[in-house]
Amino acid sequence: MRHNRKKGLKLGTDASHTKAMKKSLAQALFTNDRIKTTITRAKALRGFAEPIITWAKKGDLHSRRLAIAKLGDKDLVKEIFEKAAQGMWADRDGGYTRIMKLGTRKGDNAEMVIIELVTEPCVKKAPKKATAPKKAPVKVEEPKVEEAPAEETAETEAAAE
Repeated sequence: MRHNRKKGLKLGTDASHTKAMKKSLAQALFTNDRIKTTITRAKALRGFAEPIITWAKKGDLHSRRLAIAKLGDKDLVKEIFEKAAQGMWADRDGGYTRIMKLGTRKGDNAEMVIIELVTEPCVKKAPKKATAPKKAPVKVEEPKVEEAPAEETAETEAAAE
């Protein structure tokens, strides 16, 4: 059994370095709205940054303090909360970041991506119209053709030979 297993990607370093790396990547993402990094770091950052935006959408004092504790920059948190208050992510229920693949890095062939904050409004899909249930096709009965009795067919075959 694996009780108390640490969640998230380790990113090849110890826990304190991983935490610091995620924190600095999140600060860069919120400052610039778009950063270029490796795919594993981007996937780890997505799980680190999206709860901050969810807290910003709530907008209460407790959420603000949680975001400051996670990011470590009051001014940046203030900016994020102001964007959320203006309705930047009001119509979106999660999925605040987008990862776009760029290809591989020249030196070590690492997969590079751009991770960015999604700013476009969310377009809700139109609900599918309830179609009438399909009716079973009506079977058309063909008139039955009566076959000649077996004895007669046997006689006609013998006569034909």
